Amino acid sequence: MKAVIYARYSSDSQREESIDGQIRECTAFAEKNGITILRHYIDRAYSAKTDNRPDFQEMIKDSSKKLFDMVIVWKLDRFARNRYDSARYKAQLKRNGVKVVSATEVISEGAEGIILESVLEGYAEYYSADLSEKVIRGRTENALKCKFNGGTLPIGYVIDEEQHFQVDPLTAPFVLDVFKKYDKGATMKELRDWLNENGIRNKLGKPLNFNSIQHMLGNRRYIGEYKYRDIVVPDGIPAIVPLELFDRVQEKLAQNKKAPARHKAEDDYLLTTKLFCGYCGAYLCGESGKSRNGTIHHYYKCVSVKKKRTDCKKKPVRKQWLEDLVVNEVMKVVMDDQAIEAIVSMVMDLQDRENTNLPLYEQQLQEAQRGIDNLLNAIQRGILTKSTKTRLEELEATKEDLEIKIANEKIAKPRISPEFVTFWLHKFRKLDVRQQSHRKMLIDAFVNAIYLYDDKMVITFNYKDGTRTIALDDVKKAVKKNTGSDLDCFAAPKNRLPSRAVCFLIRGGTRKAVKKTCRWHVFRPWESPFRFQAHPVGM
Repeated sequence: MKAVIYARYSSDSQREESIDGQIRECTAFAEKNGITILRHYIDRAYSAKTDNRPDFQEMIKDSSKKLFDMVIVWKLDRFARNRYDSARYKAQLKRNGVKVVSATEVISEGAEGIILESVLEGYAEYYSADLSEKVIRGRTENALKCKFNGGTLPIGYVIDEEQHFQVDPLTAPFVLDVFKKYDKGATMKELRDWLNENGIRNKLGKPLNFNSIQHMLGNRRYIGEYKYRDIVVPDGIPAIVPLELFDRVQEKLAQNKKAPARHKAEDDYLLTTKLFCGYCGAYLCGESGKSRNGTIHHYYKCVSVKKKRTDCKKKPVRKQWLEDLVVNEVMKVVMDDQAIEAIVSMVMDLQDRENTNLPLYEQQLQEAQRGIDNLLNAIQRGILTKSTKTRLEELEATKEDLEIKIANEKIAKPRISPEFVTFWLHKFRKLDVRQQSHRKMLIDAFVNAIYLYDDKMVITFNYKDGTRTIALDDVKKAVKKNTGSDLDCFAAPKNRLPSRAVCFLIRGGTRKAVKKTCRWHVFRPWESPFRFQAHPVGM
């Protein structure tokens, strides 16, 4: 098997030694498992929260060449600290026949390993968010003092020793002239060429482009306004451009603004790679069609039927209808305290079983210690030879090396507590299933496979005994007609409730708006206090 190694450190607090350590452990993992390393992809001083990682993007691109089968990382948080990005890039690598493997977090290949991997990624995301909050607090204190908080420094300013903005006497006059010229009718192209001819460059030393000019003309810092998040100080920094001139330029920018191009949005089929035909076992893929009145409908269709490979007669299924049903079933699991307890127990058991290196090192340490004790006893009995001394030195060196490995193992693999796993799983209860990203998160984390028949659906979840069969006839009976959703009794409302609908009626554990002109569910079934008694952990 062929693999590449991806290593990264994110800030000045980490150094080149961090990269060396990651490469060393990844290489040792590869040698232990008979894997051939082809290349190292290394990003220095890049955060995993951003896509702007040159070597990472090159690795994703190279995966399409089918030259390697695996990406080895030191820990999963080196790959990404965000579950969305992690799932997105892993799916892209999977399509290219490449899987991501952690050298220090051994995870099984089965369905249960998916839950553990999701927990580890959630742990990394939680750590990243906590670190981000601490950074924001520090930057907020700087903002209250109108200090520079990092980022790209606008042309026309310099930063003094106390991190305050000061006008740059060399470039500030050019900034003022740009505003004056645009006010008098100059185009952005003319302004760009004029600045480049006069040697004005961005902070990276590169020539200015169209976007640079557009950003400059709209930057409110030039009128002395300091802004960081929700902190705005009108005269926080020295002004370069008079307010009257700036306002006239903004009016001209609004007049010259062109309508943005309309791009056709790609439909996101959430169940792709997890949805299978119950009759022939093939994938169900997304398909769309236009009706006579121009309405576009989206379906899941068996690949065998679509490509006419077999005699499979599986009927297409409405996309929204099916996805709503699956999301509802997942939420039933999330809201079920017994299911959560079972998942927590499974994760803890799996964590114990998968931690293979530490028990091995501890066993080897015991053997080395017994060897040392035996040699010391022999020396006490008067048995001392040259080989005895050499063997003793070897065993002591082995012992020291194993003690270091054990210490590193305990540091690199902190045990995740049951409380944290419960906390992380309870967070899913607060997801807004109206958002596509949240729906995808639920399905990716909990659903292993779905087998669809014409009369039933079998969902296999990512935990032991997590299989559920749903009779579709029972579902269809619950579907209301003439509503905005094919499965409105399960799906979250897509639009906010109009303010005129103020009368509600409690009926069968759900609340319905009573109005002739509109019929919808205000609460999702899993939010009903009559069906579930949830005990979410505080966030």
